[in-house]
Amino acid sequence: MANEDGTVLGQINRLSAEEHELWQRESRGQASAEERARLRELEVELDRCWDLLRQRRARRGAGLDPDASAVRPEDTVERYLQ
Repeated sequence: MANEDGTVLGQINRLSAEEHELWQRESRGQASAEERARLRELEVELDRCWDLLRQRRARRGAGLDPDASAVRPEDTVERYLQ
């Protein structure tokens, strides 16, 4: 169980590192259109990973199986604050 959390956290770390690198290029005015599009993709993927991790932790805290958690679709995760 906790190992799966580690896998999700590892993915978050990898995506965050890539995002950081691209934001640095963007802040220097060196990012291409493809890199700016990739930044948007990374934002969505990070949101989905964090959502999955929160689901797993909530299920575990409620005494439920965290492995029953699932990655939610982009349109669900991206509309939480709307």
